[in-house]
Amino acid sequence: MSAIRTLVVDDEPLAREGVRLRLARDPAFEIVGECANGVEAVDAILDLAPDLVFLDVQMPGLSGFEVLEEVGGASLPAVVFVTAYDQYALRAFEVHALDYVLKPFDDERFAATLQRVRGRVAERRAGRLGERLSGLLGELSSGGIGSGNGGGEGGGARRSFPDRLVVRDATKIAFVPVAELDWVEADGDYMRLHCSGKSHLVRRTMAQMEQRLDPDRFVRIHRSTIVNLDRVRELRPTFNGEYVVHLHDGTKLKLSRGYRKRLQTLLEETL
Repeated sequence: MSAIRTLVVDDEPLAREGVRLRLARDPAFEIVGECANGVEAVDAILDLAPDLVFLDVQMPGLSGFEVLEEVGGASLPAVVFVTAYDQYALRAFEVHALDYVLKPFDDERFAATLQRVRGRVAERRAGRLGERLSGLLGELSSGGIGSGNGGGEGGGARRSFPDRLVVRDATKIAFVPVAELDWVEADGDYMRLHCSGKSHLVRRTMAQMEQRLDPDRFVRIHRSTIVNLDRVRELRPTFNGEYVVHLHDGTKLKLSRGYRKRLQTLLEETL
């Protein structure tokens, strides 16, 4: 198996150093980055696509739980929680086949964790770990551990999606409720979120944004545009056989031919 690409996330420099030094003893692990808070972690996970994240549970800004919610099930790596959390939470991690290490670190326990991680990463590479992590997010939502959107695990369970998106700028971290999102457009290396006349920039690709939004509510109508179906007032054909999507707030968006079929399916209408 190729080296396990690992991201270390903790707001305490000494804790990051402790993880880093222990990982350096094992050639099976390659550290690809370090983050000091949850917002940095979300960006790093989406940009670096690590196999494994050592993730602190309690951090300012975004907790470890909120990092998982923001990244979403489709993009989640294997996770080892770094925590001093109570035993109830630890039992929940174990039920979902996730691992944890307690602060201060114990070398024997840490080595045992790395041994188990190899199997978890093999599962992720086989495409199975995302289902288990999605199960944890469902329990976080329904069982009082942290906060998040609904969902769960089990046969036929519907994939869960976040109910808010993280937006940060030089002065603050804000949370935009997904229910308030009208439409989204690509803007260079960013995505611009349009909400009730206001806009916010987030560092995402179009593909990453599609993974974060419920496809039954949000549909891509152009290579650079996603729209909330609840905001669509009407579709108007143009002289060349294409359509313009009119939103309730007066916004007009182009529907590209290549994305017409998906919209037809959701609207149950032939265009």
